[in-house]
Amino acid sequence: MKFTDIISSQRPTVSFEFFPPKSDQAASDLYDAADHLRALRPSFITVTYGAGGGTRERTRKLVMRLNSETGLTTVPHLTCVGATRDELAAIVQEYVDHGIENLLALRGDPPEEHCGPYEPTPGGFRYANELVAFLKAEFPNLGIGVAGYPEGHPETRDKLLDIENLKRKVDAGADLVITQLFFDNRDFYDFVARCELEKIAVPIIAGIMPIQSLAGARKMSGMCGARLPASLLRGIDRAQGDKQAVRHVGTHWAAEQCRDLLDHNVAGIHLYTLNKSSATRRIYENLGVKHSDALSQ
Repeated sequence: MKFTDIISSQRPTVSFEFFPPKSDQAASDLYDAADHLRALRPSFITVTYGAGGGTRERTRKLVMRLNSETGLTTVPHLTCVGATRDELAAIVQEYVDHGIENLLALRGDPPEEHCGPYEPTPGGFRYANELVAFLKAEFPNLGIGVAGYPEGHPETRDKLLDIENLKRKVDAGADLVITQLFFDNRDFYDFVARCELEKIAVPIIAGIMPIQSLAGARKMSGMCGARLPASLLRGIDRAQGDKQAVRHVGTHWAAEQCRDLLDHNVAGIHLYTLNKSSATRRIYENLGVKHSDALSQ
């Protein structure tokens, strides 16, 4: 089902994100998690692409398997990094041939060993809006999502410039926006208001990650620039290193974020699962629902 059809028939949408596993055991754990989460009836699931396009083949295999075995609408990430225009066209064509109807089009991060400013691949694209325009021209039947940054892109932190960049992606043909994770809903509401001022009219889906460890939270915060509110840090500090207590704090915080977003009629919620099912299932329990369909009732 294409994004436009999903959005018109389901509101709010709820989606889950997975990343390609690095070992056989991690792969087994991921497929178990996906199987458990299928019962929650997500609107769609997404599969990430590693920095520098480094997980391209693992992403492809995971997308194909999840799409064929789970019956869920599976959305691969596609990045500009590390691929030419022709290589990207070949990747997308294979996805289309296997029934993929949507993509999340991103500029992507350069390889971890890369130093200096981002440089596009020769024969490729510099910006995500160029990739979106290419996909709309070459694969007009694909649904296309793009990324948004409630607290500004980590490389700019200029919110005005960032919204202008998002506007270019939407004008190029994006059907929806999925935001980077955030921990303070006020940042999201401000972002949505700025999008409205810029006449960005596509649905904006909120990215939520339940913290499972302080180290993990700090790592993600450093990578994407998400601010960790003092009240959240105090809750984690009160857990005094008890891993289960930290997970409880993180899951409760995420559930309250979701509850508030739903009260504000959010278009959708995108949960970063970290390839595990437990935190996502606990969020649903905290919300008092057994599956996504109940959120619209």
